[in-house]
Amino acid sequence: MNSEKRQKRQSLRIIASEVIMVIAVIAIVSVLALIVSGYWLNSDFTVERQGLLQVFSEPTGAEVLIDGKSSWMQRTNTSKVLSSGEHEVSLSKEGYDTWSKTINITEGLLYRLNYPRLFLKDRRPEKALNATNATFATISPDQNTLLVTNNTTEWQIVKIDNDTLSPKTIDISPYFSGVSLAEGATVGLFSGTILQADWDENNSHILFKISSSDVIEWVLLNVEKPTESINLTKEFGADFASIDIIDHSANTLLAVRNQNLHKIDVPSKAISSILVENIISYDHFENELFYIAKQSAAKTSETSEVSETTQTPNAPETPETNPPASYVYGLTKLGGSEIKELATTISPAKVAISKFYENEYLTTIQENQIVLHNKQNYDDITEYQLSFTPEHVKVGYHGEFILMWNGSQIASLDMELGQIREWRIENEHFGWLDNNMLYTMQDGDLIVYDFDGLNRRTLAKNVSGHFPAGITDNKWLYYFSDGELMREWIIEH
Repeated sequence: MNSEKRQKRQSLRIIASEVIMVIAVIAIVSVLALIVSGYWLNSDFTVERQGLLQVFSEPTGAEVLIDGKSSWMQRTNTSKVLSSGEHEVSLSKEGYDTWSKTINITEGLLYRLNYPRLFLKDRRPEKALNATNATFATISPDQNTLLVTNNTTEWQIVKIDNDTLSPKTIDISPYFSGVSLAEGATVGLFSGTILQADWDENNSHILFKISSSDVIEWVLLNVEKPTESINLTKEFGADFASIDIIDHSANTLLAVRNQNLHKIDVPSKAISSILVENIISYDHFENELFYIAKQSAAKTSETSEVSETTQTPNAPETPETNPPASYVYGLTKLGGSEIKELATTISPAKVAISKFYENEYLTTIQENQIVLHNKQNYDDITEYQLSFTPEHVKVGYHGEFILMWNGSQIASLDMELGQIREWRIENEHFGWLDNNMLYTMQDGDLIVYDFDGLNRRTLAKNVSGHFPAGITDNKWLYYFSDGELMREWIIEH
């Protein structure tokens, strides 16, 4: 065979190999694209579009059962492709209690279960701190710091993320009005009643609402540098109806005074002009403010006035009537001046603004009707009906749920499932054990639920009501009992 023929055959082999390689790459990419889009080959060799489930847990390594069966997805902190529709997911781990939930997988979409928590069964309470004189306590958002108050002006800051607790005393007498110092006494008395205590996200400030001698005052307590605390009521000489922290370090606040919304710059001790008049409800996310406000009488009457030239001559006069109240939904940036009016309504409402995955939502709550809107164009996405009218609204830490409640009635909108669940708690006092789990007390029992009211469990007995409970460093459960701060290991150690 001459060299020319060998070269031709070699060239054909190279071309054939490259063609096969290109086809293989295209096939692999196509298969991967189909898998990413949710398509999967079933056991009967039919192609079905499915969804993806990701399961995480505390502690990790829990066994996963899907519809009562184990599979190659044996442990948490992993993923599995599932057919669309309902599935029962159960988690268990030796020595721990169990967790379960019915989920709904949507084809081509990811469903995340990133909040399940299992508790060690064999837990032994231990005394962590004497709290005989405690009158109130609050835990920071990261669950690492505890403030304990008493009837004196010396309160305690406790870092509870350490094996050994060492309280630090702070003197609050310069910042609250409801204090007194008896002659010859070294420690003053605190006579105020704490109505509200909210931390900033950096766990460095607490915003207090205090009732002292029938006077309401607001104090921003700097936990790390108490001398930089500020009595907002005294500083601005104003009776604020409400105040909210809107940034991580409590440098910026939103305050309602005379039904008008203002912004407070804490470092410069300056209060802005009116941002929104006649505010009814508002919520903020990052730098945006979503609100509902009552329109002024003049603006409301503009739409109801009838021109004299259009009236019938010699028509009998009708008595003047006030136009019905009108409310407007608005959206604005906290640093800007432009206000976007979205819609009007004849009834007041509650509002919330949130983000879940990459989608942004505006939620309106009018009586018992919940409407989820697309933030971009305010289109209605979904409507829900409750059996009660919520008084309070809270968006989950990652926007994964919206919690609404009135007294002992609670409703949770699960943004992953797109479903509303309602339930009742034993009393009107509840708190957050972590970012996704609620707790309440009943007859001395500490009872916990997921944010949707499921997976109810009793964790401790003989617990003091109206004191907080919390989980620190994912290993300790803290609560108060008979004048003691107690803690239990909730994981193996």
